[in-house]
Amino acid sequence: MRIFSLAGRRLAASIPTLFLILIGVFLLLQFAPGDTVDAMMAQMGGGDAKTAEDLRRFYGLDLSVSAQLGSYLWRLVRFDLGFSAIYGKPVATVIAERLPATILLMTASLSFAFFFGLILGVVAARGVNKWPDTLISTVGLIFYATPSFWFGLMAIVVFSIYLQWLPAGGLSDITSTATGIWAVLDTARHLVLPTLTLGLIFLAIYLRIMRASMLEVLNLDFVRTARSKGLDETRIITRHVLRNALLPMVTLIGLQAGTMLGGSVVVESVFSLPGLGRLAYESVVQRDLNTLLGIIFVSALLVITVNFIVDLIYARLDPRITSGA
Repeated sequence: MRIFSLAGRRLAASIPTLFLILIGVFLLLQFAPGDTVDAMMAQMGGGDAKTAEDLRRFYGLDLSVSAQLGSYLWRLVRFDLGFSAIYGKPVATVIAERLPATILLMTASLSFAFFFGLILGVVAARGVNKWPDTLISTVGLIFYATPSFWFGLMAIVVFSIYLQWLPAGGLSDITSTATGIWAVLDTARHLVLPTLTLGLIFLAIYLRIMRASMLEVLNLDFVRTARSKGLDETRIITRHVLRNALLPMVTLIGLQAGTMLGGSVVVESVFSLPGLGRLAYESVVQRDLNTLLGIIFVSALLVITVNFIVDLIYARLDPRITSGA
């Protein structure tokens, strides 16, 4: 119960932060030149001032900034994200259509980076200052220093164009009629390159954190005590060292959730994925304020949810969190 009480307090404290973020973004966007009506008029090839004035009145853009902000916050309290003038449908509907692709990409990339970062970090720590450690650390540094868009473009050139092993973009083949398990496999096949592109940078971070954490824990007194009792080294690593070394890795998941959402903008654009990142880019270009604020709201909720889960896992791994030690 203490775990859920702790997580509940963290969750309640995040609600004011969420509203502050939305208010700050709303006010910042007011300083940007143009508005949704300007983007709509440009798409229609122009129009007279009377039409633009009527559209601004219809969408409430003729009100003062404070009145628009108050109206938006009141709608938000009622879980109404507004209407997208550019897409011609409610913002909640637009986001619901794009959200699954982003969640799939984030989950796959995070799982890939965490799993292989953990394994490579353990291998590097076990062979510290030897050739496995040097090789893994060097490759990790290369992954971290290389821009994700370059990874994506090179992956398309090698695996899609030259070898023709994997598709270059999208979530499914346009002509595909697969259903059931075959549709799932087709989606997984399309996600391979985006997952690798987004996950490799985070893989480099996780392996370095895991290596450093392992080296620190391996030098603690309880590990030396376990060795003096004659315990097998593999058992010491799996039963004693890993649980303590995982704490920084779990913390990093919560910290990197927002960064991964930001990185999905580039990856989704490169691979033509219909996700929130690409939708955010389109909303900025078209000055679709309601859709952009809705994306930020949902993204913030995703980050809060991830950190909520991380708090539960962290408290499970380290009982001192709930005991107050």
